Amino acid sequence: MYKYIYVEVNAEGIFRQGNHKEMIDEYSNKGWRFVTAIPTSFSGHGVIKKFDLVFEKED
Repeated sequence: MYKYIYVEVNAEGIFRQGNHKEMIDEYSNKGWRFVTAIPTSFSGHGVIKKFDLVFEKED
């Protein structure tokens, strides 16, 4: 069985700066495995504003 965490990140800041790699590494060092990124918020023009980074580890 796995447990999951969802880390909300702002696409307008963290992804433009490339910090998502450091965030994935940080959670990986804590035993979490990166699964996917799910867009959760969009602007009126279809631009993604926020993501959930999904991590899992065995329970």
